[in-house]
Amino acid sequence: MTAVLDLFDIQGEVTRAYARFGFFYSRYLLLQIKDGARGRDFICAMAAQVTTAATWDGGPQSAPRPDSTLNISFTYAGLKALGIPRASLAGFPADFVMGMRARREILGDDGPSHPDHWDPVWKQPVHVLVSINALSTEAREQRYQAVLGMLANSEDGVVLLEGHRGPGGALLPYQDGHVVFENGQPTSKEHFGYTDGIGEPIFEGLPDMAERVWGRGKQVYDSDGNVNWLPLETGEFLLGHYDEAHEYPPAPMPNLLSRNGTYTVYRKLHENVGSFNKYLEEQGAKYPGGKELLAAKFVGRWRDNGAPLTDAPDAAAKQAWDQKYAAASPQEQDRMLAGVVFDDDQSGAKCPFSAHIRRINPRAALEFGTKNAFDTPGALANRRRILRRGLPYGESKPGQFSDDGEHGIVIMMLGASIERQFEFVQQQWINYGNDFRAGNDKEILLGNHGGPHGACPSRAVLPVDPNSQDAPFFLCNIPRLVTTRGGDYFFTPSMTALRMIAEGTVDPT
Repeated sequence: MTAVLDLFDIQGEVTRAYARFGFFYSRYLLLQIKDGARGRDFICAMAAQVTTAATWDGGPQSAPRPDSTLNISFTYAGLKALGIPRASLAGFPADFVMGMRARREILGDDGPSHPDHWDPVWKQPVHVLVSINALSTEAREQRYQAVLGMLANSEDGVVLLEGHRGPGGALLPYQDGHVVFENGQPTSKEHFGYTDGIGEPIFEGLPDMAERVWGRGKQVYDSDGNVNWLPLETGEFLLGHYDEAHEYPPAPMPNLLSRNGTYTVYRKLHENVGSFNKYLEEQGAKYPGGKELLAAKFVGRWRDNGAPLTDAPDAAAKQAWDQKYAAASPQEQDRMLAGVVFDDDQSGAKCPFSAHIRRINPRAALEFGTKNAFDTPGALANRRRILRRGLPYGESKPGQFSDDGEHGIVIMMLGASIERQFEFVQQQWINYGNDFRAGNDKEILLGNHGGPHGACPSRAVLPVDPNSQDAPFFLCNIPRLVTTRGGDYFFTPSMTALRMIAEGTVDPT
């Protein structure tokens, strides 16, 4: 049965990746609550401006499309500062209570990613995350000024925190983001040149789930054994709904505080573009398929258009894939990009076990070729899916060989359980490979290569067809390609809960 969600009760950032709708500019603010009563007044003013998940298509649950959006989330300390009753606070899970800094060893935030090296803004208590997305830089600035006005009205009851590293080492009161532009045109790429955000999860109740579920939901087989896709259960991403275990996810009381809310993991990740380019040049000169095929092996997709290696495993197959793609309808193109399965690549000869898309969402690959090993082929992966939000930040130059500068991605990951979803993927699938029969091999792009002091060089194996006479290719001494620059865990409440928090009426009894 298809779930019907109250879109006016859910914050828009939960259901909508804003950049897909032309919101190419973002700004993230971190706030601290100094006075609980004035803090609640501030939240009350903000709640009236928050963008909901209402559609913009004129349908029954629709609202006018804004020029900019506003969403708000809270740390555990923030909820406490706003006066949430102790009995309700006790219902939040330990991971959220502890926060990202305290969970650094689980996440592998060591060496250059250790909190000691994060942006200065993270060295002070953070209570509130405000996320702005906009159609233009002017609309972003207008929304920012409106927030500043509400902060001023709080009479220092809520303050804006400074210390986000910006261009030239400046310390700014906000973190800006924007899509990467090529020749003046917006793209969906990040600074390593890969097309990003193709496999966004689709769950029950999303307005556009029927059009986008192919390759983004959960993999199943029809009665003829053909691959099909169904939406994931809503409770994987929103509290108060059934999840893939047919249970309600653990949540704080009362139900009105938690239902239609979710958790948001905010991480600022610096991309070491120089190290990436240098390593790719060195290893690409040795790799039999050349540099671009090697770059595709890092992620599981070709860099120019996102073609999946499972369907385009070499240059000749890629050429044929491109021709088919060019002749396809927009809907068929979307299915070609998103409809990745590993059923015919059990050896990893096409998409390596350490490639990004195989580690982040292994689909049915963890059945290791044994069909019907689980009730659903991707049963193990379906409990680890994460909604992706956020945008790249800063500028990088094509072919640059320095890691200097401020460029990377602000990634926001949403789900009903930080521990079961984000932390598990980060610890077990990114920084460890045993579930993929890859031993200690880390995911190539995001792994914390080198260990805390650079004394533990990483490797990854690029398998070949086991029936061929070719030898596997070993990537050795992989440098750390991504460095954490800050982050924390936030609770993103429903609109009902947001108003209850603002009014001080959260009652767990």
